[in-house]
Amino acid sequence: MANLTADKHTRIIKQKAHEMGFSFCGISKARYLEEEANKLENWLKRGYQGKMSYLENHFDKRLDPTKLVPGAKSVISLVYNYYPKEDLANENTYKIAKYAYGKDYHFVIKDKLKGFLEDLRENIGEISGRVFVDSAPVMERQWATQSGVGWIGKNSLLLNRSMGSFFFLAELILDLELTYDGPAQDYCGTCTACMDACPTDAIPEPYVVDGSKCISYLTIELKDNIPSEFKGQMQDWIFGCDICQDVCPWNRFSKPHSEPQFEPHHDLKEMTKSDWEEMTEEVFRKVFKKSAVKRTKFNGLQRNIKFNSQKS
Repeated sequence: MANLTADKHTRIIKQKAHEMGFSFCGISKARYLEEEANKLENWLKRGYQGKMSYLENHFDKRLDPTKLVPGAKSVISLVYNYYPKEDLANENTYKIAKYAYGKDYHFVIKDKLKGFLEDLRENIGEISGRVFVDSAPVMERQWATQSGVGWIGKNSLLLNRSMGSFFFLAELILDLELTYDGPAQDYCGTCTACMDACPTDAIPEPYVVDGSKCISYLTIELKDNIPSEFKGQMQDWIFGCDICQDVCPWNRFSKPHSEPQFEPHHDLKEMTKSDWEEMTEEVFRKVFKKSAVKRTKFNGLQRNIKFNSQKS
């Protein structure tokens, strides 16, 4: 009987995920991720987190979902496509990562997840749970791998055979027994395209990213001056970087999203290098009003533009 109930609840969840526009929904049993503990510890010991000291906090919470949701039984991993209809990165302008073209994904997806959880409570009954979108110590890529959504590529991003990697991950952690999916297989094979293409050598070995050298870290997370050793290596990226995704063979399967909130501000499409260089704080506030680019603030974006314009 318990299995039949779990099957029924699982069907409701997967159907609802589909209705809400999520491309994939995988479910894994909530447990302590023992096999990840050593990897995480070694990565931190090597200093690959750079100045992102928050990654050193909540070590146990990262590995144990029951510390985030007492009595947690299931981790639901969801995929939401953000691949744009048009790639705005070209040699005539400065580049921002595709995920930041439209409205900040934290708000867009969190709203969907809250509705999702309310819906489940209406259909299933009282459920204790929490929703997560890249905002808490959840090892989202590891959970997505456990639930068969995809595998972690050599660039440390989650890859999916039918849609590549231009998508957001989100989780629901619930105290609900469900039917669990099996783990995904790794399909990277002998390919090293992402490692070879990284201009700052931020992928020193397969499946390990030195965060302190990653262009995304340097342009967003790092609040100090960008170290001079990276001059001439940033390839005009001023907020995030898509190089290791753009070269990944699996991204030939990417298809444009259908989320109106991810459409870029019309001014963004027309921006030239001189537009970026001459941008005022007023324009910054208008174009990036609800965008993830606000994270770097106007001064941070100016720093990144200036650093890119000094080629040596």
